[in-house]
Amino acid sequence: MADPVEKQALWTRAFVVTSISNLFLFLSFQMLIPTLPIFVERMGGDATQVGLVIGVFTISALLVRPFAGKWLDTIGRRNVLLIGLSLFILSVVGYYWMTVVSLVLLIRVVHGFGWGMTTTAYGTIASDIIPPKRRGEGMGYFGLSSNLAMALAPLLGIWLMDSFGFGYVFSISTALAVTSMLLSRLITIPPPIKRDVIPDQAGAKREGLFEKKAFFPSFLVMFLAVSYGGIVSFITLFGAEVGIANVGWYFFANALMVMLVRPFAGVIFDRRGHAWVLLPGALLTATGLLVLSYTDSLTMLIIAALCYGAGFGAVQPSLMAWTINRVPPHRRGAANGTYFSAFDLGIGAGAMLLGTVAQLTSYSMMYRLSLLLVAGFLVTYLIYLLRGGKIKEAASE
Repeated sequence: MADPVEKQALWTRAFVVTSISNLFLFLSFQMLIPTLPIFVERMGGDATQVGLVIGVFTISALLVRPFAGKWLDTIGRRNVLLIGLSLFILSVVGYYWMTVVSLVLLIRVVHGFGWGMTTTAYGTIASDIIPPKRRGEGMGYFGLSSNLAMALAPLLGIWLMDSFGFGYVFSISTALAVTSMLLSRLITIPPPIKRDVIPDQAGAKREGLFEKKAFFPSFLVMFLAVSYGGIVSFITLFGAEVGIANVGWYFFANALMVMLVRPFAGVIFDRRGHAWVLLPGALLTATGLLVLSYTDSLTMLIIAALCYGAGFGAVQPSLMAWTINRVPPHRRGAANGTYFSAFDLGIGAGAMLLGTVAQLTSYSMMYRLSLLLVAGFLVTYLIYLLRGGKIKEAASE
C-alpha cells in the first residue's frame, strides 16, 4: 500500500505562486542586508549604530508580528499581506532620501512593520496550503525561495552598490518588492479555517496575540537567531577586518547549502521526528561559527558558510513545522506570529548585543562567543527530551 504522505499533492499552483511571490520579497530584502551597514558607515555611523539600524528593524517587526498573527486569523490572510507589502515598499523607497543615521532609524521602524506583517502572512498562507502530513517537507521547500534570494541578492546588492551607487540598490529593491505584490494577487488563498467548537467567552479571551503551544520551539529558534543576527549585521564589516574583499560569497555558499539541506531535513522531520534534525543541525551550526571566528581567507569563509548553512537549514524550517504541528488550524496565524517574533527578537538582540561585544573585542571574538548560544540551544532541548518530551508529534489538520 502506498505511503499516505505521497498521496497528498504538494506542488499545487497555489503553493508555487506563493513561493515565487515570497522569493521576490526576499530578493528585495536580502539586497539590503550587506549594503545597509555600508550605507550607515558612510554616513559616519560606528559598529554600535550599525547594530541599532538592524536592531530597530527587527524590534519593530517583533512588535507587529503578534498583531499580524491575530489579524491573519480574524481579518484575513490577503488583507494583512497587502498592507504589509505596501509598508515594505514605501520604506524601501524612503531609503533613497535618507541623509543621516537618525532618519535611517526612523524609516527602519516602518520597514520592520512591513516585513513582520508580510513574512508572517506568507508563512501562514504556505502552512494552510501544504498537506499536514508533508508539512516539514513543504515548509522546507517553501523556505527554498528565501534561501535562493539569500544566495543571489547579496551579491547583486554589493555589485550594484560598487558599480552604480546606493540609488540603484534601492530602486531595484523597490521593483522586486512591487513584483512580489503583483504576484501575491494571483495566490489562491484557502477559505478561513473555523473552530470545530465555538468556545465560551472565557475561552475566547484566553486566545490572545501569542500562542502558548508555540512557545517552546519559538524559544529554541531564538538562540540560533541571536547568532544569525551577528552574521547578517556584521559579516561585511568582519570581512573588512580580516581582509576579505567580497563577503557576498558567504551568503551565496550559506544559502546554497541551506537549499540542499532543507528538503531532506523536512522529510526526516516528517518521518522520524525533530530530534533527528535538531541535534545534528545544532552541531553543524556551532562548527560554522567556530570556523568563521578563525577565518582569514575566502576558502575558510566558504567552509564556515557551508557548515552554518547546513545546520541552520536543517533546524529553522523543522522548528517552524513543529510550531504549526502543535496548534489547531484556527491558531496558525498566532503561532506563526509567536514563532517569528522570537526569531526577530533573537536577530535584534544579536545585532545590538553582539555589536557591543565586537566594539569591545573584535568581530572574530564575537563569533567565537556566539558558540555559547548554540550551547544554550542544545542544553534546553536535551532537558526537554530527558523530561519525556515527544520526539514526534501528530500534525494538526
